[in-house]
Amino acid sequence: MVDDVKEYQKKEAEVVEGVERTRARKVYAPLVDIVERSGDILVIADIPGVDEKTLDITLEKNVLTISGYVEPEVPEKLKLAYAEYGIGDYQRSFTLSDEVDRNGIEATVKDGVLRLVLPKAEALKTRKIEVKAAA
Repeated sequence: MVDDVKEYQKKEAEVVEGVERTRARKVYAPLVDIVERSGDILVIADIPGVDEKTLDITLEKNVLTISGYVEPEVPEKLKLAYAEYGIGDYQRSFTLSDEVDRNGIEATVKDGVLRLVLPKAEALKTRKIEVKAAA
């Protein structure tokens, strides 16, 4: 049972070889759910502490990158004695297939939850073909 819990703990994002980070902070890979629907793909990412001002989403070539920045909050005149929850930034990248219409991607964030809607390209959407009676 304990091993199952560890699977869902925050994990640091992997550093790509040859890439250096500009901030000396921990960076975590946010946990995501990916749901394929009839007309799109929905990506839901947990990024607590991130809002629309501290979130960057970029699409370069076929790579969609989510970057969220979190500033730790320590109450005034207090010093943190112990913390189990790691504070840090978030970053995760996905390689998109040709199924995604890159111009229609939409993103919203509320209460530390990012919702990315990746619409399917028109050619790949399921469509109903009208059947007519032959003359």
